[in-house]
Amino acid sequence: MTDTTVAAVDLGASGGRVMAGQVSGSAIALHEVHRFPNLPVTAGGTLYWDILRLFADVRHGLAQAARRFPLAGAGIDSWGVDFGLLDESGALLGNPVHYRDARTDGVAARVHAAVPPDELYAVTGIGQLPFNTIYQLAATPMLRHAATMLLIPDLLAYWLTGVAGAEITNASTTSLFDVRAQDWATGVIRRAGLPPHIFPPLRRPGEIIGSIDEPNGLGSPLPLIAVGSHDTASAVAAVPAAGPHFAYISSGTWSLAGLELDAPVLTRDSRAANFTNETGVDGTIRYLRNVMGLWLLQESLRRWPDASLGALLGEAARLPPLTFVIDPDDPVFLPPGDMPARIASWLADRGEAVPGGPAETVRCILDSLALAHRRAILSAQSLACCISSAAARGTRCSASSRPTPPGCPWSRARPRRPASATCSCRPARWARRPATWPGCAR
Repeated sequence: MTDTTVAAVDLGASGGRVMAGQVSGSAIALHEVHRFPNLPVTAGGTLYWDILRLFADVRHGLAQAARRFPLAGAGIDSWGVDFGLLDESGALLGNPVHYRDARTDGVAARVHAAVPPDELYAVTGIGQLPFNTIYQLAATPMLRHAATMLLIPDLLAYWLTGVAGAEITNASTTSLFDVRAQDWATGVIRRAGLPPHIFPPLRRPGEIIGSIDEPNGLGSPLPLIAVGSHDTASAVAAVPAAGPHFAYISSGTWSLAGLELDAPVLTRDSRAANFTNETGVDGTIRYLRNVMGLWLLQESLRRWPDASLGALLGEAARLPPLTFVIDPDDPVFLPPGDMPARIASWLADRGEAVPGGPAETVRCILDSLALAHRRAILSAQSLACCISSAAARGTRCSASSRPTPPGCPWSRARPRRPASATCSCRPARWARRPATWPGCAR
């Protein structure tokens, strides 16, 4: 087999990277070409993504990769739900707004008056989160001027190739996608008062989007290929599972914990547990729950600018476990701000002891996330029994583009199943798995 080299653009909520992957008949060799921060900007009371800075870093990374390697293609993934709006000329109507911005406060109730939450879940299968795309669009005054809505990786792809579209794994995160029909949920879109014409044609992983003209200014055009452009879709597809029966924890700014299935779970119990059904690579369903994730640690570190993360993790590991435990999914922890103070306040309000310093706060965060991951995996197995047998024989933890994988050791500290629970912060191989799940205790 002739070696093939491709470039991967991986954008997370706190940083991005451009990687070159050399694929041979026996292995994949990964080379980090460019790593860069993703720093949102507050202007006029609104929290924005600095999308032009991100685009410049993507271009720079692809140019560097093209200079160093004979690239056969490139792909882009990012976080979900956020978007840019284009006018009829293709110009961007303002910077994309960050999902943690407060503009969607109270919007869900207004949308649900037109589309009740049980009916919305029955079509889209997406859990209730205040920043879902459906609520963001409903809170966007300039929507009336928009001709096209592009999710973040699709917006970058449009600027690189001139071709507009919506990759299906990311489209499925919007609460505007019919999870069974695998198409835009036009009925939901109309009932929510949104214009159907702004939703572009769908595309699937593996399709060629278009050509990036001379990314290094010297070579021939580079094909840009649709991948699982929701970063969790690519992470789950790359899980190095030994067989089909596994659970996963995709750990980054958010944690996504769940199973891979061949059909959505749209029951009342699933909706009550706030589980989500997102489309995966090769038509699978990523049945998962969002857990607040390492955002809690990232925001805490911003309050301790002189602290060493490595030293804090080492000190936290020596502390007794489960002394301080919070519910990391409490909405109080969603916005940016003084996270250590919020954690202390959350515990004090419930009559609990509070952490005495940064190391105890770090231990509290990681213990709490480990327990939340465990609850999510066990709940996913129980809820998925309604459509198939679903017993995970192992749990895989994969890290995001942020180089801080401390959650994995804590997540395997309290196993419930006699299954292996291992951390693989870099996928070892590509795996294709039929989604059948034997052995679930009903």
